[in-house]
Amino acid sequence: MQTVLITGCSSGFGLDAARYFLDKGWNVVATMRTPRADLFPVSDRLRVLALDVTDAASIRAAIEAAGPVDVLVNNAGIGMLAALEGTPMDTVRDIFEANTLGTIAMTQAVLPQFRERKAGVVINVTSSVTYRSLPLLSVYTASKAAVNAFTESLALELAPFDIRVRLVLPGRAPDTRFGENAMTRMQAGAPGAYADFTQNAFANLRADGPVTTAQDVSEAIWYAATDAASPMRIPAGADAVEWSTAR
Repeated sequence: MQTVLITGCSSGFGLDAARYFLDKGWNVVATMRTPRADLFPVSDRLRVLALDVTDAASIRAAIEAAGPVDVLVNNAGIGMLAALEGTPMDTVRDIFEANTLGTIAMTQAVLPQFRERKAGVVINVTSSVTYRSLPLLSVYTASKAAVNAFTESLALELAPFDIRVRLVLPGRAPDTRFGENAMTRMQAGAPGAYADFTQNAFANLRADGPVTTAQDVSEAIWYAATDAASPMRIPAGADAVEWSTAR
């Protein structure tokens, strides 16, 4: 019976993925900043651990408590919708700490056990906005594009140890809290010159069209975890697939 450790399981993609792997009979280590076991069905194959991917001590404690794992899913992250000109650099650093450096730190933490066993899978969840640029997402997109580049390079150095590394790229998911959380980081002091542009951009983001569901992402993560022939980049969701083929 294999074990998967998933970060960012309090809601959205991480929560759904943890439930999905449980349903498939895996051992699941679901991590989040504030553990909530009530989010999941009762199971002796589930452990819910505290984890802040921006905190080195928290990472060490979670990896030690988790024990051996076969698959790491780096899903934790934060979003932001804002014009760059009005975005404080402290906010930019927060985005990169969670989305980019947190992914790198978690990956580094599991590599010793993967290398010793000559087995393991790392799956990094990024975004389809790295396929197609959108306004007000410059910082967020940069943080995810950095993970894409990191992942593709890392795959080359880990291949000799039979460790697989994959990317899952979800599209727009209105049923998750991403948009709500991202807009909370908009700065009230953003330059007024961007007001009309921002309103138009929001209207376009909410426009009808194909979208991504949490199950789309769970299925893509499962594919990456269980199929050695899976491609490096796996778009998740109808819109992500469309964007990936339109490049």
